[in-house]
Amino acid sequence: MAEAGLNQKENVLNDEALFENEDQDFEFDEGGLELAAKEGNYPNENFSLPEQWDSGKAILPTITDWSSTELTREGGDGPAPFRSGAITPDGLIDEDFEAEIGTPSLNNYFQDDEETDEEFQDIAEHKILEVAGDDLYGRKVIVFAACKLPPSAQIDHQRLLEYMKHVLDQYVENDYVIVYFHFGLTSKNKPKLTWLIQIYRELDRKYKKNLKALYIVHPTNFIRILWNLFKPFIRSVKFGRKIMYVNYLHELKEHLHFDQLVVPPLVLQHDAKLVASNKPKYPYGQDSSDAGTLPTQQYGVSLQHIKSHYGCVIPPAVQQTVDYLRQNALDVEGIFRRSANAVQLKAVQKKFNHGERVDFAVEGDEHIPAVALKIFLRDLQEPLLTFDLYQPVLRLHTVEDERRVAEVRRMLHEELPEDNYQILKFIVQLLTEVVDHSAINKMNSSNLAIVFGPNLLWPKGQASLSSMGYLNNFARFLIDNYSQVFDR
Repeated sequence: MAEAGLNQKENVLNDEALFENEDQDFEFDEGGLELAAKEGNYPNENFSLPEQWDSGKAILPTITDWSSTELTREGGDGPAPFRSGAITPDGLIDEDFEAEIGTPSLNNYFQDDEETDEEFQDIAEHKILEVAGDDLYGRKVIVFAACKLPPSAQIDHQRLLEYMKHVLDQYVENDYVIVYFHFGLTSKNKPKLTWLIQIYRELDRKYKKNLKALYIVHPTNFIRILWNLFKPFIRSVKFGRKIMYVNYLHELKEHLHFDQLVVPPLVLQHDAKLVASNKPKYPYGQDSSDAGTLPTQQYGVSLQHIKSHYGCVIPPAVQQTVDYLRQNALDVEGIFRRSANAVQLKAVQKKFNHGERVDFAVEGDEHIPAVALKIFLRDLQEPLLTFDLYQPVLRLHTVEDERRVAEVRRMLHEELPEDNYQILKFIVQLLTEVVDHSAINKMNSSNLAIVFGPNLLWPKGQASLSSMGYLNNFARFLIDNYSQVFDR
């Protein structure tokens, strides 16, 4: 729940810090395991950490050294409507939102409308973990929703951990972010602290290196205290800068494409209650909403809008980024995979939106035009492949292999608007050239498909995790079969 006294620094991301591409290792001190091994109770709500803890030099006291009063979440106007935040003697996290959300049948929220990996079918069907396209800077977004955790007796947490690793393995070689919706833990579905520690230990540097931001949505006092407890044992200052506490959903809009997030209904309802109760100020300036759409604008508008002003089928933002990448970036390792400096990206977008030409040589980073191109595609009012082709693309896997090329040709030539077709062909041709240099740039068609699949096509509603696989496969198919699909 939002707290009146929350330091504003916790709410604002340092953009430059989030785009550092290298992280040193950080490990959990084995001594910290006594946090889960010893029985006892945690401190009350007035508990404050000694100053020396922030330095990382203090020794963590045993649980039995603390008082037995349960943590209470309180805001500036008094106690919260429900209590939450202790760790019980058996090692459970006592975050209990049951008083607020009741005990509805969890199955109502876990309907699976797509095929999932058979190996983890029993875990995937709950949709605890989802992939939600890219953020504003072109990084993959992974969503974890606590409210979708089924009762502990109905799920094997070890298998859940293996499933998490299975999903993350598909994306951790690229920059990515995690959105954690904390609301929804109850007395029935809360995990043990020992499991959280196991997650930390098993998700090693491979998973932590390219994690660029961890958004904790609707945090409680307990979450903040737990982080402060763990800080002395995490030997990476950079990791601390990746964590952002998000008190209201609208704060995510500064960094993510909110419309593509998979936000559970319970979280939406909880956020609405918080907003109605606390009446927070929205963080948006007046310039964007008051100014309206510029005639020269290219980001966040339709292809028709761009063509009506510039008089060309290929938008200038696409033409300039593709031309520069073709001439200067085919041998750049991780091109389209790595993120770029947020400040420079915003400046580039502003220039394009004002009809200016961008000199990427001056920017000095080949990843900037690459990310700018991805953002352009994702910001279109309608995906380049159009909403109408979303279901046909998902069904394409049912078409026999020998008929697939012909069906894709028919689909693109007959159902895709001509302008969209020409822009798609222009971009995919560049991707084939990137693949031709994959021995140097390490970007084969599979890697590029993971990057471009969700940016070429998305549904009007929220996409499921399993649908991402179909979108990625389609993007790879276009790249691998470029000459057969696009040559008339």
